[in-house]
Amino acid sequence: MKCSHRDSHRVQLPLKALLLFAPACVLFACARKNEPAAAAPTAPPAVHYEAHVQAGGATPPGGTLSNPHAGDAAVAKQGALVFTSMNCDGCHGGDASGFIGPNLGDGRWRYGAADAEVFNSIYYGRPKGMPAFGGMLGTEGVWMLVTYLKSLPPPDDVPTEAWVEKDK
Repeated sequence: MKCSHRDSHRVQLPLKALLLFAPACVLFACARKNEPAAAAPTAPPAVHYEAHVQAGGATPPGGTLSNPHAGDAAVAKQGALVFTSMNCDGCHGGDASGFIGPNLGDGRWRYGAADAEVFNSIYYGRPKGMPAFGGMLGTEGVWMLVTYLKSLPPPDDVPTEAWVEKDK
């Protein structure tokens, strides 16, 4: 069977298109690699806790976190809405009074009651059940929660006492 000039033209046209299209694809792919990535949310600095034991007496570097909304009633009100919308009350009960998770209004915090320590508990989570919410809420949302929790009045009657090691 003979191949006519017209048939060979049909084979060459897709080949020419491919040869023209391939370099454009490569250039496009290379250009996309050089684009700056979307800025990832920045994590707060590590916090230095006085209660931590320092190996060899050498304190690791740590930043200082301070609540930009401390004492702001309007932000505390927004934090209450975040508390409910994120289903924090599912573990910590209504008004953070305790349920499956601990009471957050009694002023007794396992990992520290300073604003920065509460921030880290919410932002990074804690072992045995406290998820890290920093990825979902960001620093602003977590500070709103901290402001809300710190605004809660302590209960009149705390059902148990804080554990304190007695001198032997």
